[in-house]
Amino acid sequence: MILFALGFVLGAFILQQMPFLPDLIWSLSVLPLFFIHVCLRHAQSRFVGLFRAQLWILIALILGFFWSAAFATYRLAEALPVHWQNKPIELVGVVASVPVLTEHGTRFNFAVEHILTADAIVPEHLSLSIYRKREQQSQAHELMQFPDFKAGQRLRVVARLKRPHSVQNPHGFDFESWSLAENIRAIGNVNGKPVILDAFVWRPQYVVERTRQIVKQRIAKVLMNKPYSGVVQALVMGDDSQISVKDWQLFLRTGITHLMSISGLHITMLSGLMFVLVNFVWRRIPNLSNKVPTRKAATFAGLLTALIYALVAGFSVPTQRTLYMLMVFGVALWSGRRFVIAQVLALALVIVVLIDPWSVISAGFWLSFGAVALLSFAMGARIATPHWLKVAVQTQWAVTIGMLPLLLIMFHQASIISPVANAIAIPLISFFVTPLALLGSFLPIDWPLHLAYYLLERCVIFLDWLNQLPVAVWQQHAPTRWTLAPAVVGVVWMLLPRGVPLRWLGVFGFLPMILISPSRPALGDMKATILDVGQGLSVVVQTSKHTLLYDAGAKFNAQSDAGSRVVVPFLQGEGVQKLDGFIVTHDDNDHSGGMGSVLTLMPVDWFASSIPQTVTIPPNVERMKCYAGQSWHWDGVDFEMLYPNLTDYDNVRIKDNDRSCVLKITSESGSLLLTGDIERNAESALISENSSSLPAMLKSDVLVVPHHGSKTSSTQDFVEAVAPSVVIFTVGYLNRFKHPRPEVIARYKTINSNIYQSDYHGAIELNFNKQGTTPEIAVRNWRAQRKRYWHDAF
Repeated sequence: MILFALGFVLGAFILQQMPFLPDLIWSLSVLPLFFIHVCLRHAQSRFVGLFRAQLWILIALILGFFWSAAFATYRLAEALPVHWQNKPIELVGVVASVPVLTEHGTRFNFAVEHILTADAIVPEHLSLSIYRKREQQSQAHELMQFPDFKAGQRLRVVARLKRPHSVQNPHGFDFESWSLAENIRAIGNVNGKPVILDAFVWRPQYVVERTRQIVKQRIAKVLMNKPYSGVVQALVMGDDSQISVKDWQLFLRTGITHLMSISGLHITMLSGLMFVLVNFVWRRIPNLSNKVPTRKAATFAGLLTALIYALVAGFSVPTQRTLYMLMVFGVALWSGRRFVIAQVLALALVIVVLIDPWSVISAGFWLSFGAVALLSFAMGARIATPHWLKVAVQTQWAVTIGMLPLLLIMFHQASIISPVANAIAIPLISFFVTPLALLGSFLPIDWPLHLAYYLLERCVIFLDWLNQLPVAVWQQHAPTRWTLAPAVVGVVWMLLPRGVPLRWLGVFGFLPMILISPSRPALGDMKATILDVGQGLSVVVQTSKHTLLYDAGAKFNAQSDAGSRVVVPFLQGEGVQKLDGFIVTHDDNDHSGGMGSVLTLMPVDWFASSIPQTVTIPPNVERMKCYAGQSWHWDGVDFEMLYPNLTDYDNVRIKDNDRSCVLKITSESGSLLLTGDIERNAESALISENSSSLPAMLKSDVLVVPHHGSKTSSTQDFVEAVAPSVVIFTVGYLNRFKHPRPEVIARYKTINSNIYQSDYHGAIELNFNKQGTTPEIAVRNWRAQRKRYWHDAF
């Protein structure tokens, strides 16, 4: 069973790395292999036995691969046709989830029942957003607590839909794979006000969702205006949308993010508490224990508790994984047979992947199963039963060391203080805060919620104190995947029982993961990465020993911005410890919105911008205006600011866009021109001011197109003056501004420029390298480099 489970999971994992889906007819190849395996069943040869084991793994791998392919083929078949994107479609359906509210509107899942627009084809499962009018947004807090729509309502809506599409960057989150796993096949906005047709549709799933919404509103009412009420909401029902970015950073740095939502640990703890409680009561009532053995009754009660809690959590994919794992263990206990934990874990692995083949590409899958496997290996098969305190210390040691390789691979950081933080937070959150919060959420008494909040608040104060320690977090680059294998071998060697000699040698298994850093450009070369931040701009320029950030993308809402979601993860994944320079071109949200997160999360030497001096930045960062004539030299690469002039800051008639900092970067292999949002007036000023030295000043090999390809920029004179061989448009997918404009694209095509768009190509990496005596500019786009089968539709 163990070999089959490993092969099956490996097959599913391989499928999720494929750039295209295979023809399912090839799944029949497993039949002759299975026949050979059966024929060799009774062979006694040791060589044949080894061959059978390898063959069995291969059979399991093929089955896992094609099982996942069949799931993916079925789900991708339900897609929104391209020609129906952004067109009004009238639908009737049901609000299928608890509405999630932000300062801008309401978002919920929508189950389509009828399509009223003739000939329209719409997937059954959608995610819809309803945006409030601007005058209503001042009342955002009240509306967020008590929305207009309720789970289970039947609505008639007019929606504009598009396929799930996300930004694609190295070291970034792939929303497209997440939406596929969650079976959300289109997203969109509602036009006008929806019409409520039925107050409630009586179906089991909607009863659960309406109950969850009532619970959410009760928590919001009892804990109104309390800063950590969003954490209580996450602990009770798995909705972490109200946890602030600041709090998430605290939980991440202290290594307890797994506790701040419905986690496998909470479900397991509550199930275990119910098991102990029923076991204590049941064995003291002879009539009950005579009819049903105590162990079986306690096991059933524990599983029922886990099921109810999973339903309260919205039956999300992570909670399903934990529930299925507990069910396997429960069935094993119910059967009364002796079992090996590795076999039970293997069966749980197969069940989870059978039900959800996309689980193998989620961090939670590997962390949850990895933690159980590690603990069973480190704490099992011991001769004597150690003291409980020793067990607690050994458990923290095993989890801290054992999870380190996965944490570095997935998140590029690990909390040094997590053992201490978890030693306090795990029992406090799991045994006290969460049960009290659940009690107060479902009973008409408020004191359990207030007590839960008080304990949580004390916990956060302790975590904040830990976070102030100078060595709180180990942050490093993203390791290459092959380094995971020696690190795992090292972990296994270090966790062997006492008495095994030279266990400390396991440390050497971590060395490739830690010491092999991402390559930097050679002296005189540079690498520029134009990040995919949607409708916005952010460019990272790396030389041999320096890093410059040019703009930081947009701020999406109070909880999220491109700086924290895209820019900083990329920088950390590339091993950038600090920014030598940070330029924010002008005061537009799509360029400066992520600035605050970058300045908070990443050390910066100096900051240059045209934004007003009233905008505050950290006091330890050197601040200056950007203006024409500034220049510096890093590692054989020249940086020169071409615009604006210092006098432009006093001219109130100049628009913010036309004060954008224009930067030209020149290496031995080519040049790059970064233009922000300049429009035709600034372009004309650049051409006239540099007319005497035009070939040297504006002519560039690569151009990041001004103002995302707006019709107000990229005039014919400017295009001819720059004459780039490569142009890059940074735009959002199907953006409402309709950037880039067709007439702008045509101007660059006229001069035979190679055109890239971030919405279709993802992040674009430019390597300016010297190849012997020949300079070269290598262009790579992330969607082509990391193509997956779910990207085929775009």
